[in-house]
Amino acid sequence: MAMKEPVLLKRIGKMKDPTSINEYIEYGGFDGLKKAVTMDKEDILKELDTALLRGRGGAAYPLGRKWRHLYESADTPKYIVCNADEGEPGTFKDKMLLDKDPLSIIEGMLIAAYVFGSNDGFIYIRGEYRHIQAVFHQAVSNALDAGYLGNQIMGIEGFDFQLHIVSGGGAYVCGENSALLNSVEGKTGRPRVKPPHLADVGLYLKPTLVNNVESFACVPNVINMGGEAFFQLGTKDGGGTKLVCLSGHIKNRGIYEVPLGTPLDEILYSEEYGGGTSTGRPIKFCHFGGQSGPIGTSEQIKGRMYDYGDFWFNKLAIGSGAIVVMDDSVNAVDYIASVIEFFVHESCGKCTPCRLGTTRLLEMIHTFQRHKGKPGDLERMEKMLEHITYLSACGLGQSVSVSVNSALEGYRDEFEACIS
Repeated sequence: MAMKEPVLLKRIGKMKDPTSINEYIEYGGFDGLKKAVTMDKEDILKELDTALLRGRGGAAYPLGRKWRHLYESADTPKYIVCNADEGEPGTFKDKMLLDKDPLSIIEGMLIAAYVFGSNDGFIYIRGEYRHIQAVFHQAVSNALDAGYLGNQIMGIEGFDFQLHIVSGGGAYVCGENSALLNSVEGKTGRPRVKPPHLADVGLYLKPTLVNNVESFACVPNVINMGGEAFFQLGTKDGGGTKLVCLSGHIKNRGIYEVPLGTPLDEILYSEEYGGGTSTGRPIKFCHFGGQSGPIGTSEQIKGRMYDYGDFWFNKLAIGSGAIVVMDDSVNAVDYIASVIEFFVHESCGKCTPCRLGTTRLLEMIHTFQRHKGKPGDLERMEKMLEHITYLSACGLGQSVSVSVNSALEGYRDEFEACIS
């Protein structure tokens, strides 16, 4: 199921200067925006609904439904925010879009600004992406000079939009949308209690749209090619193509654009994509969607389609698009220890279940690594995971159990071997 031609990556590697307005237009840039401003706003929302573009940041919530929620909100002003705080381990596709095709993200945000009548947008870029922040600043400056940002965009009366760049401080938790908004406001980057929904009470307590980098980059393509054509690239459970990040023990590490519905075996083993393991050893498991995603055993992933529905049905998740491949030299207990170390380090400390729960969980797993586990420890760990999941304030703590429980389900014998 090879790609006929790329959709999101069609300009990557072709433009000498990714921030150049003229080059961007030469390769089809702003065609989606030019079409959007001739359309009724309701029709734009209908195209997004038809496309069934699911959020590419990880949650997979239908983008059209999220936009419609904000559209129906009566309060003003409305803010457009791009979440470019790409902190999920194994995920690096937003980095490439920000660096190599920044104007596509700006175009997606401009279409949103047109639909919602927004005058201000913010892009929150991961603090570690210093070079990329400079690239994006240049792209914004060039767009301003060319009349694609600022006042009376493209000469349209009342179409005014300013795009502000905010640098993150290196906190993974700010990838959570409400924590990100708090950080933009200058507050500590900790998640808010929800409800209310951000589409009702978001940035500066006003209705706010927050979408991921890849999601915004998809929007011009949906408008330009039409929602039905975009939908047909995928499956009934999600339209379009998806950027996949292959890393770990995979031969061809990198970013690939695949149509949703592509056989997972093709992504992992064909030379067009992963090419099998770098070590020549068999794949033991794949970790999907970053540290907060599930682990799929070699048996579990066999015959799967890279599709939201097929993955969910088989207890997997596409998430951010990360696929970390591990061969059969890796012990599941050691791998899970590295996962939990990440969560301990990145917990914001706001709520006790996550702050202390992840720490106690890591202590227990370190005990397993020393083969000092005691009878009943696995049951205690499962109960601890349950408490962390159901009592944590945000998705960070709530997702800690996903990788651990999937590892326990697939490799319980390796944990039991650590009990003396």
